[in-house]
Amino acid sequence: MNAIERDLPHARKSKTTVQAAHPRKAAISQKWAETFLGYVFLAPSLLLFAVFLFYPLIQTFYLSLHETDPRGRVASYVGFDNFTAIFTSERFYQSLGVTGLFTLLTVPTVIIIALMLAALTHNQLKGMRIFQFIFSLPVVLSVGTSAVIWMMLFHPSVGMLNYLLQQVGLEPVAWLTDPRWALLSVSMMTVWMNLGFTYIVLLSGLQGVPDEIYDSAKIDGSGPIRTFVQIVLPLLSPTVFFVTIVSIIGAFQSFGQIHILTKGGPVNSTDVLVYTLYQDAFINFRFGTGSAQALVLFTIILIFTIIQFKVFEKKVHYQ
Repeated sequence: MNAIERDLPHARKSKTTVQAAHPRKAAISQKWAETFLGYVFLAPSLLLFAVFLFYPLIQTFYLSLHETDPRGRVASYVGFDNFTAIFTSERFYQSLGVTGLFTLLTVPTVIIIALMLAALTHNQLKGMRIFQFIFSLPVVLSVGTSAVIWMMLFHPSVGMLNYLLQQVGLEPVAWLTDPRWALLSVSMMTVWMNLGFTYIVLLSGLQGVPDEIYDSAKIDGSGPIRTFVQIVLPLLSPTVFFVTIVSIIGAFQSFGQIHILTKGGPVNSTDVLVYTLYQDAFINFRFGTGSAQALVLFTIILIFTIIQFKVFEKKVHYQ
């Protein structure tokens, strides 16, 4: 009897351990089942990414290490010679400078203009929907259509811009053929083209600010400008941070308007990195060099994005 009583606690402990192990195994099995189900739902997206993103990236890296013939077939292995040629080329640094200047001309300008328009049309006044629709219109136009419209505006003899200059007594400007004006002209068109998307995003951010904040600021005696700068703008900083990153990436990837309006000229004044890549790969049929330039451009954009997240995200105020 005493032996049975001594073994009874051990039996109870073993039974408790077995009972505790079953729920643990069940939880692990359920977790694996949910993970598998999640990957099943993600499979179509992962397949698309693999076909249209990962495979081209791997192929680009492979081609960057080789010389190719005009058909794009690998001719010989050259290692990192293509990258060495890029970083020792004066044209690369010139294109990098043009790209940086183009980014400085377009990104801050489009964000400031879109922010002003969003602040002005955020008020719930009669007819404001019409202005919101008008300011959003550029987002529906393609790059090619926008470039053709602005090409007619920039026309030296029948263009509307030179006509307006002549009406105020100024001399006509060779918008697309003068190296001093070409990059500025392309930047003007790019600002207008990107204004619709940036305006919509910033307006959505403003509409997310609670009305109670405006009412509290008004009760405290804060004016509209002070309320916007000191209260609304910090709350809008996540949206501004987002459009800044997207706009910089878009500026570094700009190609269509430059190809249609100036083709990198005059005198390489609008020869940005993407257009240099296009000329090397699809005009001169140097696909190895073009692939190396694509990887360099990808690295530059990645570095700029990481810097923005490390430096500027600290100033973003999340609610």
